[in-house]
Amino acid sequence: MATIRVHVVPNAKIDKVVGEHAGAIKIRLRAPAVEGKANAALISFLAARLKVPARTIVLARGQKSRDKWVRIDRLSDADVRRRLL
Repeated sequence: MATIRVHVVPNAKIDKVVGEHAGAIKIRLRAPAVEGKANAALISFLAARLKVPARTIVLARGQKSRDKWVRIDRLSDADVRRRLL
């Protein structure tokens, strides 16, 4: 099970991984930060990029923050970083 730190930038032009930001993986999302839309978009984006079912991804901390902790079952930390970066 992997636990990664993610820095989310909502209202971007396209969904993409930008790189690293203060030890976290920086991700730009088109979804607005309203009513959990950015959180849902983050889970969908990660599931597609990591090629795992969305149900294996859990937002552990940071529901209302740009800095989030995401838990991903079935993958290690190294696998997640390699696939995203």
